[in-house]
Amino acid sequence: MKRNVFLLMAVIAFSLPAIIPANFSAAYAKTVNLTYSIFFPPTHGQCQAGMSWAKEVEKRTDGRLKITVFPGGTLTDANQCYDGVVKGISDIGMSCFAYTRGRFPLMEVIDLPLGYPNGQVVTHVANEFYESFQPEELKEVKVLYIHGHGPGLLHMKKPVRTLEDLKGLKIRSTGLSAKVVEALGATPVAMPQGSTYEALQKGVVEGTFGPIEVLKGWRQAEVIQYTTDCFDVGYTTAMFVVMNRNKWNAFPEDIRKIITEVSREWIDVHGAVWDQIDMEGRKYTLSLSNEIIQLPEEENKRWTEAIEPVINDYMKSAQEKGLDGEKAVAAVRRLIKKYSAVYQK
Repeated sequence: MKRNVFLLMAVIAFSLPAIIPANFSAAYAKTVNLTYSIFFPPTHGQCQAGMSWAKEVEKRTDGRLKITVFPGGTLTDANQCYDGVVKGISDIGMSCFAYTRGRFPLMEVIDLPLGYPNGQVVTHVANEFYESFQPEELKEVKVLYIHGHGPGLLHMKKPVRTLEDLKGLKIRSTGLSAKVVEALGATPVAMPQGSTYEALQKGVVEGTFGPIEVLKGWRQAEVIQYTTDCFDVGYTTAMFVVMNRNKWNAFPEDIRKIITEVSREWIDVHGAVWDQIDMEGRKYTLSLSNEIIQLPEEENKRWTEAIEPVINDYMKSAQEKGLDGEKAVAAVRRLIKKYSAVYQK
């Protein structure tokens, strides 16, 4: 009898590794190590916000998760970050949807020049839009949250006060902002932020479209002299924070709950950081005696009319891909109005 009991125990012990589910080890391991790829440089406010998110997750999981952050695109380049998460090169990634143009046709609506007033509005609009529409294009990852910069403005080596001043100029842009550049009469040159300083310095481009924070966060105020405050055509660049789907699925429910809770809280964190660094960028460029040009009302109207075809083209293109572009644009406009009432410019 004793011999049979010992034999049964031996069989059970031998069989346990085969029958215990994969997430058992994740649930009870002392520490699970994760990697986080961020394209921002380590000194940038958004990289620091991402790093603080990682620290908070570590804290609330009592050290069961340890997240190593790789800033500045050192693990995966900005345009490879999303695929890097899908393939497991990194467990978590932060970069821009616009860096892989055409891959996220529904989320592209966020980047349209719809007159965003600030980063808080952009960030809350992007998250509510994602939650409402649940785009199929993001099913291969776990979306933790989304954030986006305040209004993209025009930063130049020479003054731009009218649409005519833009004719033929080469302007750095990404994603849908390239279409905005074209609509305004200039020539878009695609490149990520990390390459923009040198391109401006060497005259490869004569200006750049981006939030005013880039003038300090990416030091671009050193190589431009003018900013055109074209808020009414303010576009944004939405940025994802996503996790490898298999890694997410392996976590027990309590770990998922903690990550979800921290991520929801960090929507406000990133939005506030965008607005803070926009203010810092504005102060920094003025401290270097650069000029900020305010467009007169009539000129503003000309700019908004000029970019209207970009919005119409998006709706048409989305329709051709089986997406309701008109509904998406209407939703974003409604959300901008909703959150602008909460987060005043």
